[in-house]
Amino acid sequence: MTIDFNKGDGLVPVVIQDDQTLEVLMLGYMNEEAWNKTQAENKVTFYSRSKNRLWTKGEESGNFLEVVSSHIDCDNDTLLIKVHPAGPTCHTGSRSCFNTEYNQNFLLKLEAIVQSRFDFPTEESYVNRLRSKGINKIAQKVGEEAVETVIAALNETEHDFINESSDLLFHLIVLLREKGLSLKDIAKNLEGRH
Repeated sequence: MTIDFNKGDGLVPVVIQDDQTLEVLMLGYMNEEAWNKTQAENKVTFYSRSKNRLWTKGEESGNFLEVVSSHIDCDNDTLLIKVHPAGPTCHTGSRSCFNTEYNQNFLLKLEAIVQSRFDFPTEESYVNRLRSKGINKIAQKVGEEAVETVIAALNETEHDFINESSDLLFHLIVLLREKGLSLKDIAKNLEGRH
């Protein structure tokens, strides 16, 4: 990938996005040296315009941004870097520098939490207690939650409907994972239908 550092007097803007949740976490700038260091160390390094030096995100806080993938825009003068953040991204302690009220893609984060329960089972985990009963019980829970969602939609409050819909989606994520599938598989299928 060839980046045109000349357009911005040696700097290119870099959008940082959480690879799991797709949330935009921050915007920074890189010069060629910062880009090379980022590639070599697999941790995002910026050029700090205020400090006038290279700055690896997390060098003081420990909240590094581990690079998952890098993408250059069509004009070769802006980068998108997808990361796994090792903690809050913003210096204020917020997960994003954009001070968003909530993560609109929390379903993807929830899927990662469920995956973690699969990878590191503990007795107190509801996911693992459910899994211990087998796939038939997991599928049954999806069916029960679907019926409760329909009932709530027809006869209950909006709050009840949101709660039942949340239960349905949670159990569906567990069932998808039990079958070795993910929300990405569903999204790809839906996109193909579109």
